[in-house]
Amino acid sequence: MKKKIFFKAVPFDKQMVTLALESGVDSILAEKKDLEKISVLGRTEVLDVDEFSFMSISSKDDEKAVVDVVKSGRRVVLSRDVEIIPVENILAQVSDIGMEVDSLSSLETALGILEKGVSFVVVDQGSSQDLKQMVKKIKQDQGKIDLVPGKITEISPIGLGHRVCVDTISLLDTGQGMLVGNSSAFTFLVNAETESNPYVAARPFRINAGAVHSYACLPQDKTTYLEELSPGNEVLIAASDGSSFSAVVGRIKTEIRPMLLITAEFEGNRGSVILQNAETIRLVNRDGKPVSVVKLKVGDEVLCRPDQAGRHFGMRIQEEIREE
Repeated sequence: MKKKIFFKAVPFDKQMVTLALESGVDSILAEKKDLEKISVLGRTEVLDVDEFSFMSISSKDDEKAVVDVVKSGRRVVLSRDVEIIPVENILAQVSDIGMEVDSLSSLETALGILEKGVSFVVVDQGSSQDLKQMVKKIKQDQGKIDLVPGKITEISPIGLGHRVCVDTISLLDTGQGMLVGNSSAFTFLVNAETESNPYVAARPFRINAGAVHSYACLPQDKTTYLEELSPGNEVLIAASDGSSFSAVVGRIKTEIRPMLLITAEFEGNRGSVILQNAETIRLVNRDGKPVSVVKLKVGDEVLCRPDQAGRHFGMRIQEEIREE
């Protein structure tokens, strides 16, 4: 379930509301008399703050009261001074609960309780200095990914095919790109077009991601076929250091191009990917540097992500599946 971040605009302050809208919060909480004036400032959900119960916990009875209120259908926001153990006890019984946060560290704590966290957080105007960082953390950050150096075992031209360029609405850096492969059990870090050459300018928003049939990793541990991506979808962007975040697709370009089959292995695991045969398409070596597929050699090492096979409509399943 995607987490949400709300901004509490009580009392109403146009400058603070504008900051919240520009930061990308999911909703604004305000007094009923201010709802209309906020709704004209941007296309964002505006909610009556009186529809939420803001509750503290100082005893076991308070825990039970919170659970009862949530089960009655009302949305509860726990105060920021609540201890972790009572929140764990509540989350073991109900899941749709919020928590006030006032810093990036308190946000991380709220999202990590019982390894699933609260379903939404509320930031007030007194914590607006960290708002943009908190929004980025909750809406884009996808945590660490284990990347390993896969050794190239084969590079073969295989003729023409439809390849997909994924143009995101984000500017990516060297060593960042998408995880793509012929199997969800072994994907390759395909670098974005962050590097210039004498013939083509850098396009750091673009990942020339591979053939239409390829698996691409998405946020929330999901996958999709490249051919199924469309504007507005989110894709997982990974970096050479293992950090990852989500980016939104702005455009998809599918064209017929000459293709390469590239195979690699790591500790007995073997995988492959089909990429366009062109200098601008790059994998990432173990030092985090992009290496063009036309310069790649058997024996070189590139960053890959071994995983377990088994996906149904992009969701992880436990099933005996074999993919080559």
